[in-house]
Amino acid sequence: MQSSPSKPSPAVFFFLGGIVVLLVLLILICVFWKIVKPAELRKLLARMKKHQGTNDYLSETLRSISYFDFQTLKKATKNFDQRNLLGRGGFGPVYLGKLEDGRLVAVKKLSLNKSQQGEPEFLAEVRMITSIQHKNLVRLLGCCSDGAQRLLVYEYMKNRSLDHIIYGKSDQFLDWNTRFQIILGIARGLQYLHEDSHLRIVHRDIKASNILLDDKFHPRISDFGLARFFPEDQAYLSTTFAGTLIARSIDGPSADPVVKAED
Repeated sequence: MQSSPSKPSPAVFFFLGGIVVLLVLLILICVFWKIVKPAELRKLLARMKKHQGTNDYLSETLRSISYFDFQTLKKATKNFDQRNLLGRGGFGPVYLGKLEDGRLVAVKKLSLNKSQQGEPEFLAEVRMITSIQHKNLVRLLGCCSDGAQRLLVYEYMKNRSLDHIIYGKSDQFLDWNTRFQIILGIARGLQYLHEDSHLRIVHRDIKASNILLDDKFHPRISDFGLARFFPEDQAYLSTTFAGTLIARSIDGPSADPVVKAED
């Protein structure tokens, strides 16, 4: 009578399984290392180490907004190509960007020195602005803080700004009903900022270039709350469509604005 072949012991299965898991981990590490460059990985680890003592840095700030890497936004805007420039205001230029998932966004590079505001303070202000939600306000999608760079990422408005239609070379025509709806939407957005919002933000810089229009010409107010990123002596500067620099007085409504026309 022949003896039946002995079954492999469980230890063999555990040993082989461990080898398979180890090989899979090595493959994943190699793939990750090729996708994420060593310099970017070191930068990420340094940033995490820098903020490991801040309790709400990951739990509140980064979970409530999207954090974009500078290289991602640089690629999306084609290295901030002037052909992608949507506009330029007192707070900085705005570029059209296309993310890897195909979404179009508006990327604003704040004209802000690193010494004026640290990264935790910047992210706290961004989180505050993100909490302001209304159908007539432009939605802030996320931000980027990389060295001295401070960028804000907004939803892209297909019909750009109101001044582009009024003063630009656009052949679009606004009928009276559309104009009325734009005026009404602006009023509703301002009422929300001034009275209904939990933060009560005064815009300070309402003008045609800060009124964006979506694909159905619904108005969205932009640049609200951005004065908080700047010192008091810089928070009132803006540019008109023609490039005129306007410094609004903060002494009161009766004071005359100082206007400096550029050539």
